[in-house]
Amino acid sequence: MPSRLSKTVTLVLGGARSGKSRYAQELASAFERVVFIATARRSDSEMRHKISEHQRQRSASWRTVEAPVSLERTLSEEGPKADLLLVDCLTLYLANRMGRKSGGRGQVRTHIQRFCEGVRTTEASMVIVSNETGSGVVPSYRSGREYRDLLGELNQQVATIADRVILMVTGLHLIVKGSTGGRGRTLSKGGRREEQQR
Repeated sequence: MPSRLSKTVTLVLGGARSGKSRYAQELASAFERVVFIATARRSDSEMRHKISEHQRQRSASWRTVEAPVSLERTLSEEGPKADLLLVDCLTLYLANRMGRKSGGRGQVRTHIQRFCEGVRTTEASMVIVSNETGSGVVPSYRSGREYRDLLGELNQQVATIADRVILMVTGLHLIVKGSTGGRGRTLSKGGRREEQQR
């Protein structure tokens, strides 16, 4: 199990079909004990197909925990048991939170703060996947704009905590945070950081 000194947090952002989940899984494959934390709900046939596709792509040795709304509690429960927690994704987690009866903006922000505290305190390294929605068309309806704004706030808070932030564009990764002097940090087995000439 990695120590707190070797713990790393990586945020992988991107648009739809940008390769963010694939890249996140590549990072996670360097770790021995991986827990995949899924936030998707099997709400319709399209989502069930997408979930099945993702299941085929990831390692059979990884343990999967479904946490569509209880993400902060899941981090606390699973962190001590894993070398790495892979959360895929914050986009659906936030949508699920906003869809609850107690999904007012104030309540959602409370859960965002609890999740961010969980990211800070969990013992395991983390790779967190989320969508970058701020570059798209402004939603024409109020709830869509509120969702976009809250997701932007959530992404910013996680990016502040993260050691590294990756932006995926057409399957290629761009390091937004985490490289200095032409060198980038990669994740290694057990959560250690390694310097890589870029």
